[in-house]
Amino acid sequence: MPSRIASFPFFLAFVAVTAATLFPSSSSQQPPAAAAVPQPRGFYISCGSDKDVQVGSIKWAKDEGFTVVGNASAINKPNLLPVLATLRYFPDATARKYCYQLPVVKGTRYLVRTTYFYGGFDGGKEPPVFDQIVDGTLWSAVNTTDNYRRGMSTYFEMVAQGQGRTMSVCLARRPDTKSSPFISALEVIDLADSMYNTTDFGRFAMSTVARSRFGSKGEIVSYPDDPYNRYWAPFADANPMVESHSSISPDDFWNQPPAKALKAGVTTSRGKKLTVQWPTTELPAAIYYVVLYFQDSRTASPFSWRVFDVAVNGKDFFRGLNASAAGVMVYSSMMQLSGKTEILLTPNETSPVGPLINAGEIYQIVPLGGRTATRDVVAMEDLAASLKNLPPDWAGDPCLPQQHSWTGVECSQGSPMRVLSLDLKNHGLSGSLPDSIANLTGVKTIYLSGNNLSGPIPDLSSMHTLTAVRLDSNQFSGTITPSMEKLVNLKELYLNYNNLTGKIPDGLKNKAGLDLRTVGNKFE
Repeated sequence: MPSRIASFPFFLAFVAVTAATLFPSSSSQQPPAAAAVPQPRGFYISCGSDKDVQVGSIKWAKDEGFTVVGNASAINKPNLLPVLATLRYFPDATARKYCYQLPVVKGTRYLVRTTYFYGGFDGGKEPPVFDQIVDGTLWSAVNTTDNYRRGMSTYFEMVAQGQGRTMSVCLARRPDTKSSPFISALEVIDLADSMYNTTDFGRFAMSTVARSRFGSKGEIVSYPDDPYNRYWAPFADANPMVESHSSISPDDFWNQPPAKALKAGVTTSRGKKLTVQWPTTELPAAIYYVVLYFQDSRTASPFSWRVFDVAVNGKDFFRGLNASAAGVMVYSSMMQLSGKTEILLTPNETSPVGPLINAGEIYQIVPLGGRTATRDVVAMEDLAASLKNLPPDWAGDPCLPQQHSWTGVECSQGSPMRVLSLDLKNHGLSGSLPDSIANLTGVKTIYLSGNNLSGPIPDLSSMHTLTAVRLDSNQFSGTITPSMEKLVNLKELYLNYNNLTGKIPDGLKNKAGLDLRTVGNKFE
């Protein structure tokens, strides 16, 4: 897709997904923040902490209420940032995933950031490798080994859209995971509607690869300079650096970059081409969202101009760009890249000064991992809320990713995915079955034998695909609803050894081909 130019706000809807980088673990590296600045909108969670933690203007909440699994651990190392001094780890190897769940607004986009600092919490010498998942999409592997050896923590970012009333951020074991997955901090930050709005977030998310302010050294720029707490890392190469004489207005840009991110840049002399190798790492072959920011460093004047062509890896990105003192951004929302990335700026013959570049962002486009039918997700969430002693992975998307579906849950292929089977027999469950279980209209089999479930059996007559229902050896009470006779595909109905009363409907007793078991109840 050809690149586009944008210098004024344009409000649409969008979704995004991931990113990876690192920052020092020492508290002396924390950028200062004015105490009077209000907290940015979103969730800031200090994982494993038993109390809220204040860092600059941001109050980090303890993770109680956002997850019900895992164990907390302190990191016994000096001079750590407070949010790196604790973590939550997940030792249960039988669970398919371990999830945090946060309330979100459907259709709103969020910056999701996960932070990891191993700290040798388990007595090991190197951190485990595991996967991270946002909603039903497999985000990336988490391998923090190299950074930990350098005394650094590791963070990952994704821009993603809320798909429902909650967003799940989960960790999962891989075949090569040798010890417990862990997490130090989790952020889910509200983004403005205009930001990254050319991405189709109904189909994709964006995983951060790099976000840099050129011609700069020293600290990472983040909150409060960036109200969305994005991290703008310094980038400097052999090219001359230049400082801008004026500041841009972030609201004049769709993506709202902070003025400080464009305050400097790299340039060259008049008539020369400017070459920048950025990002510094080689990229895997994939589709990327690329946005570049430019601002004329000189004082604004109607008689000054700075015109040049922009190319990326030898291909035109934008021709005839006029970088004004007000600033301008150019972008490509779907760009194929691989290996090293070279930005080439070629000046117009009449331009009185050389080209320059101030900042850039690059995200890998991540296809969403599919979708589970909303009615099934809601029904399964209701079921999970009604039962106790569930498997620890009963959180997040019940079907996705497919290799990390909930224990005892089988789902269909395709999109939307449907729940096909529930099998939690002899799991020590208690609680009751909600009426909304009947909304799982794709389910064929329910196996809940040998638990301690109580209360009435809901009306399941809307579940026309049911072939087998095994609720034996529980504590169900009440009567059998006559509407169960409508289940024309039912072949097995095991109700034995409960506390059921009343009469067995004739339509069930006389149903041809039905294996009906009712012994051990109080029927008339």
